Amino acid sequence: MPDNMFKGSYEGASSTGSEQQIHKKAVFFDADGTICDIEKGTPASAVEAITKLVKNGHQAWLCTGRSRAFVPDYLEQIPFTGMISACGCTIEKDGKRLFNKEMTTEEAWHSVEVLRKYGMIPVMEGADWMYYDKDEYNTDINWYADLITKALGVKWRPVKGYEHDLHINKISSKIVPGSDPEKACAELEDYYEFIGHIGEGLAGDTIEMIPKGFSKAVGIAAVCRIFDIAHEDTIVFGDSNNDLSMFEYAKTKVAMGNAAPGIKKLADYVTTDIFHYGIKNGLEHLGLI
Repeated sequence: MPDNMFKGSYEGASSTGSEQQIHKKAVFFDADGTICDIEKGTPASAVEAITKLVKNGHQAWLCTGRSRAFVPDYLEQIPFTGMISACGCTIEKDGKRLFNKEMTTEEAWHSVEVLRKYGMIPVMEGADWMYYDKDEYNTDINWYADLITKALGVKWRPVKGYEHDLHINKISSKIVPGSDPEKACAELEDYYEFIGHIGEGLAGDTIEMIPKGFSKAVGIAAVCRIFDIAHEDTIVFGDSNNDLSMFEYAKTKVAMGNAAPGIKKLADYVTTDIFHYGIKNGLEHLGLI
């Protein structure tokens, strides 16, 4: 992708001269299914491998579909160089937020109304809060809904009461019996890109809705431009459909052993799964640790 594609949205996010350091490689890691599990957390082998990667002079970036509000403490303890969250909508480095794309509050509430009209359940994801109504989104919809609420703590807010004050980057819209996702997506297609997760791992039956023009690939490309990372030095690790864009963009792609077929097809190397030393084995295969 040409650099000038990113000069609009990310114009205000720039590095100082001291930050423009030359690193060997920049490795971008998906979260769920790649370095963490919502129940089991992150394997010690993955933490150790990423720590060693950074000590060896490489960059390690979290590149997740989760919004920043839903990045748990145990991932923050890993010595990441920076984080790209909400599929490219939020970028931070060294704890400083460099960029944050939000839908307008009018667009966010309109999205809730449209999704509900077609029988879908909106989970609204922002950099500081996630919004959903517990009588609507619960363990009857996703078995892990209570785990999300527990992990969020004070970062959870109901939609009710915040109808016109929703500060979101993206939406996870849940498909339930009787809902009509095709009509909902058609009505909202001017605002969002759509990623389908049907029976896929943690996402379950979900339509992930990302603001137009954003993706994990766009976030990675912006980071590369800001911090002078050459494309040939980019490496990605991932497992699910929302990793497709970064697999199509990066120079080197590593699929987890538990990855979706489309991800494995694009991969240069398929490592073992998350709980069988997948990160460690992948980084060793590439000679980075």
